[in-house]
Order: sequence, then structure tokens, then C-alpha cells
Amino acid sequence: MTFSRILATVAAVAFLLGFATIASGQPDPVGGAAASANKNAPKTGVKFTEEKLSVRTKAGSVAFTVEIADNDAERAQGLMNRESLAADRGMLFDFETSRHVHMWMRNTLIPLDMVFIDAKGRIISIAGARPLSDRQISSGGEILAVLELNAGTARARGIKVGDFVEHRLFKPTATAKAKK
Repeated sequence: MTFSRILATVAAVAFLLGFATIASGQPDPVGGAAASANKNAPKTGVKFTEEKLSVRTKAGSVAFTVEIADNDAERAQGLMNRESLAADRGMLFDFETSRHVHMWMRNTLIPLDMVFIDAKGRIISIAGARPLSDRQISSGGEILAVLELNAGTARARGIKVGDFVEHRLFKPTATAKAKK
């Protein structure tokens, strides 16, 4: 067998194994997979927990029910392969320690707002994200978490950079608490 035939055979086998993994709904070796209590979530194995969260804006508090992605498999899966997301729902990615983060939309079918949040709960940046894009979206600084919402939700609900997110993950300063 020539080298080119061996290479072609290896490529064909790799393609078929990848297709079989996708078709079977099994997690890919890099990302893992997760399912949710959300009825629109794909049935892929791990179940996200749901919690309440609110964003304190100039106009008042905006409440959401969020799925929590707080381990590597859940963060890798995120909202991939979802066909919809209810208007009052989202996903909160907990990175456990503050860091600079890059996100992407590979296999994510719905457009999203990505809300980047520091350890005190302050929103430091908001980015719009296009479905199925591998473009890296930077947090723009050190963050503890990312809140993903339907695209346009941040603008429609008056959520802006500098607003505060209220959730058990965040430890607001005395100044932030006073602004309530």
C-alpha cells in the first residue's frame, strides 16, 4: 500500500467514526455533552441545574431562569444544538475563578447575547454572537461568568455594561449593594 492510500484510508475511517459519533448523539471527545431540564434541550446525557438570576438595570430588576454550566463538559456543551430558547431563560457559565475568556458559537443554532460578568457581578461587556460561528468572542477583561441570552434581549430589556447581576456566584462590594 502506498503512503497516499494509507492516508486516504485513515482519513475515511476518521470521517466515518466522527459521523457515527454525531449520528449517535454521543459526546465528541473534546467537548462532552449535556442535557437540560429545558424541554428544548437536546437529550445528550448530562443534566444542567436551573437557578434564578436577576440583572439590576437603571429601569429595575430583570429576572431570568438560567441553566448553570459549572464544569468542563457543561461549559463545552453550552447551548449547542438548541433550536430555541425561551425569552425569560438563559445559560450562566461559571468559570470558577476570574480569567480572560474567549467564547464561540460552534454548533449553536440560535443567535445570542453574551454578557460578560466579573466576580462582583458587574457586567464588563456585552457581545452579539452569530449562530454556527467559530469566531472567538473575547470577554474584554477578567470575568467570572458569562450569561447567554437570546440575541437582542440585553438591548430590549435595558441591560448595559456597568449593570449588576444578582446570583449566588457573585460577591458585590458595599458600593454595589448601596446602588440598589
